[in-house]
Amino acid sequence: MTGEGSHDFARVRRIVKTDEFSSVFRLRPAQKSAHFVLYTRPNSLPHARLGVVAAKRFAPRAVTRNTIKRVTRELFRTSELQPFDCIVRLSRPVNSKDGPATTRALKAELRAELTRLFASQRPRRGAPTPAVPPTP
Repeated sequence: MTGEGSHDFARVRRIVKTDEFSSVFRLRPAQKSAHFVLYTRPNSLPHARLGVVAAKRFAPRAVTRNTIKRVTRELFRTSELQPFDCIVRLSRPVNSKDGPATTRALKAELRAELTRLFASQRPRRGAPTPAVPPTP
């Protein structure tokens, strides 16, 4: 697998290094929803990249955090995005240790929020492509 397909999530489509996360976090959030904040920054690659941050204080159970990451990656893979570095950060609690870790309702709610966030970043017809900063 080369990582250049449109529906994969190879390493080249991930933000993995701390300095890459930091450079995107330095910018203002592009979009906010009830539970998430989306940060974006144009990149010089031919594709978008994704980073997901799900803190334990907002999703205390590992099952919930993994579900959030899985749903986010799934929607990212199927979204047609411009070449951006995108970071999705969980910013509010989604459930507590008392309730069930994941439910269909929770997954549907997360999917709807994330779909709206990614839709806000899709290229618009006739819109110019963003300027890409030079890579050092």
